[in-house]
Amino acid sequence: MTTVTKTDLRGAVRFPLQLPVALQANDRTDEGVTHNISAGGVLIHCKEEHPVGSTVRFSICMPAQALGSDQDVLVECTGRVARCTPEGSHVAIGVIIDEYRISR
Repeated sequence: MTTVTKTDLRGAVRFPLQLPVALQANDRTDEGVTHNISAGGVLIHCKEEHPVGSTVRFSICMPAQALGSDQDVLVECTGRVARCTPEGSHVAIGVIIDEYRISR
């Protein structure tokens, strides 16, 4: 019998990057830090709860050093909250990225 673990169900490699994030949802702003990022989503530790299924817009500044480029890259994303879990003084939200745009 084969045992399936939670990590077996992930569809993309996750990169443990802690980067500042600015969030916007329903005329509210929030800020946080990424915990990990993949091609299809991001786990963000932030201050406020965001309802599962709600749309959030967020931007992440990817440092040039991490990308091997000459300058930082701002990635602007729109996504859906897949989970929201209180964790001590903050909230962890898992967001599925639906759209993204690189602005610089």
